[in-house]
Amino acid sequence: MRIISGSKKGYMIHAPRNLPIRPTTDRSKESLFNIINNNFDLEECNVLDLFSGSGNISLEFASRGTKSITAVDLHSGCVTFLQQEAKKLEFDNISALRADVMQYLRNTEEQFDIIFCDAPYTTWTKYEEMVRVILDRKLLTEEGWCIVEHHSVVKLDHIPEVFDRRAYGQNIMSFFKLPELVS
Repeated sequence: MRIISGSKKGYMIHAPRNLPIRPTTDRSKESLFNIINNNFDLEECNVLDLFSGSGNISLEFASRGTKSITAVDLHSGCVTFLQQEAKKLEFDNISALRADVMQYLRNTEEQFDIIFCDAPYTTWTKYEEMVRVILDRKLLTEEGWCIVEHHSVVKLDHIPEVFDRRAYGQNIMSFFKLPELVS
């Protein structure tokens, strides 16, 4: 894994082997950030990275000058690793929290411009519930996006707020926004 653009472009992320992670591939990440860069001014964005794992996505956002990033993961090793990497790279815009994602979503009062969700493919079954909580609680800003990375066997196209879907092999990125903005 590496940071593909921004102030720390080329930095290699060497996560410990004992972390339960499945990082977003460089190809998917590059495509994702091309889409994001064409639609958002990252210097003005508040980002929520759910199931942050190695911090691959959070570190990429930070390298690109994102205003603030909140990274949530239940695994303490993942949170500690991301905190160490953020400190090493002098990214003071990353806040890494150890929490259950659904509890965090049900309790936070913050709004975000971008919410990125990369749940564990083999064990997570609450994709639709997660998207519903994000949209129903209006955790997105008015023009915000929720981006869910999932395996192709998981179908989210029936959710009315989906407005785009991109396939990268077996990986799918589904894009959601508040209902009044979906056309």
